[in-house]
Amino acid sequence: MFANYTFENPEFFWLLLLLLPATAWYFWKRKQQTPELKMSSVKGFKVKQSLLSKLKPVLFVLRLLALALLITAMARPRTVDVTTQSSNIRGIDIVMAIDVSASMLARDFEPNRLESVKEVGAEFIENRPNDRIGLVLFAGESFTKTPITSDKSIALRAIEEIEYSDVLQNGTAIGSGLATSVNRLKDSDAKSKVIILLTDGVNNSGFIDPKIASELAVEFGIKTYTIGVGSNGNALTPVGILPNGRFQYGVQKVEIDEALLQQIAADTGGEYFRATNNEKLEEIYEEIDSLEKSEIEEFRYYNYTEKFRPYVLLALGLLLFEVVLRYTVFKGFI
Repeated sequence: MFANYTFENPEFFWLLLLLLPATAWYFWKRKQQTPELKMSSVKGFKVKQSLLSKLKPVLFVLRLLALALLITAMARPRTVDVTTQSSNIRGIDIVMAIDVSASMLARDFEPNRLESVKEVGAEFIENRPNDRIGLVLFAGESFTKTPITSDKSIALRAIEEIEYSDVLQNGTAIGSGLATSVNRLKDSDAKSKVIILLTDGVNNSGFIDPKIASELAVEFGIKTYTIGVGSNGNALTPVGILPNGRFQYGVQKVEIDEALLQQIAADTGGEYFRATNNEKLEEIYEEIDSLEKSEIEEFRYYNYTEKFRPYVLLALGLLLFEVVLRYTVFKGFI
């Protein structure tokens, strides 16, 4: 009933404090007006107080209630209905560059690095409703899985379809992956352009030097966040293919070119992160999500409904009732 109930002039409630001295004055005055007869003894007298005498203060109570209601009406009670409308959304253009080389099938993440990246990446996309997102995949070479789009269903479907394929030359071409991502963003007119480059290895393929690709990102004002994926030490990693077509796994040392990834992030104004397990990877994407915020211009419309009239009508009703009682039931009564 009182949801969204507000008062435009709450300072009028201070007037309610005046009712306290008014009450004290009333009972003091009533005592002064009560006739007294001094007698040496009241033995033999029966003192009876009529019911009307006891009820006469009701008139004063009615008047106090009426005044309290009028003060409340003066405070202008009203309800407010707030309608929010967003416009002029300044979203961010983001390209997620993901390493899909065979080493991404290493099992130091659950179930493996690639599947973990897909799960966390999909959640990241869902949390960016106002941004355009594209997807670049790279191994020994790179290609655009999907250009930047505001259609989240396309981006989500694209990331769900990621899987290892021997169609791409094996290896890790960090420079190619970064350059392809820059190419997708260089003509964007978005206020902020971001690349999230994720890899688990060392740059050992491709024809583009990562430093040159990094310089291109700087030239086009593209910030790059880099993520190194892999546990510390050794990991169960694909080392060959069995006759049945499945991977043969062996324990290998995790090697990530952290110095290169740190340099790319520093040169482009981004940050470098190291993900050693599923939980850490999720935390990293959450941190990037908090660092890159879209600007939304929000308009709020307030619809006020005045509620003082019932208080005024009830106060007038109480005053009228008090006057009727005073000149009928309590007329001439001391």
